[in-house]
Amino acid sequence: MYSIHRMKRTQLYIDDDLANILSMVSRQRGTTVSELVRVCIREKFGGKQKVDKVTLAKQLAGIWKNRRDLGGTEEHVRRLRRDTRTERLKIG
Repeated sequence: MYSIHRMKRTQLYIDDDLANILSMVSRQRGTTVSELVRVCIREKFGGKQKVDKVTLAKQLAGIWKNRRDLGGTEEHVRRLRRDTRTERLKIG
């Protein structure tokens, strides 16, 4: 099911009605309150999704290649380096 080593412990404050509902349903289903909460959260907000990083990288490759407002990479890197050198000179 779940590996305890991959979970983060948290504490929830719920009213008596919710606590009673969770307790009753957990007994009926033969599961824990924690498991019920995990299932509800996954149903409401979505579960884990595995990301195929290779496919994502291929989809993103060249996404800005036709942008004219960004300027050249070399120019940008030089400006960044120049700014950090200027800062170091001010400090030193």
